[in-house]
Amino acid sequence: MAKESIKARERKRAKMAAKYAAKRAALKETVRKGNPEEVEQAVIALQKLPKNACPIRQHNRCQLTGRPKGYMRQFGISRINFREMALAGLIPGVKKSSW
Repeated sequence: MAKESIKARERKRAKMAAKYAAKRAALKETVRKGNPEEVEQAVIALQKLPKNACPIRQHNRCQLTGRPKGYMRQFGISRINFREMALAGLIPGVKKSSW
C-alpha cells in the first residue's frame, strides 16, 4: 500500500497537467510553426510553466492501493488486485484460463 502523500502527489500532478494542457498545447504549436522570434518567446514561456504541468511526469498507479508497478492500463489497477478481483468474479467477462 502506497503512502497517502504519494497518491496525493499523483492526483495533484494530474490536476495541474489538466489545468495547463491547453496553454502548453498552444505554446508547443507556436514552437513548431512560428517564426524565430515567436519561437523564442514560446520556449521561454514553456520553461516558466510549473514542472508538474507536464503530463509526462505522471506515473500510472493502482487506483486501489497506489502500487506503481504491475499496472494494468485497461483496468486501472495493479496485477495483484486484478487477479484477486478476477478470481472473486468481480470483473465481468474475465475468467481464469487453463490449458
